[in-house]
Amino acid sequence: MTWRPLPRPGDDDKSRPPRPLGDSLGAVARHLGAPPPEALARLFERWDELVGPAMAAHTRPVSLVRGTLVVTVDQPGWAAQLGWLETELLRRFADQLGADVVMSLVVRVHPG
Repeated sequence: MTWRPLPRPGDDDKSRPPRPLGDSLGAVARHLGAPPPEALARLFERWDELVGPAMAAHTRPVSLVRGTLVVTVDQPGWAAQLGWLETELLRRFADQLGADVVMSLVVRVHPG
């Protein structure tokens, strides 16, 4: 084995400078069925604003994969409330996060 220097950018079509990891996360997330990282961050950071403080006190977003948002609630009554407000919440999510980020809700009761 002989020593060879690393190729310089532009030496051939395959060599290119390294890219920051953050530049590739969006593509990886989409490949795995997740929304863009910035939309997911907004969903979790602005949950209180998106669903209102009363509902936010009893609900928590858990996952978002391929447009399906899983939310846990601490009591069955809040699951019913989410069901009644689903259309309105999906509209809010579309307005604030993008049209294809949250397309359906799955609610799970998880006391405590």
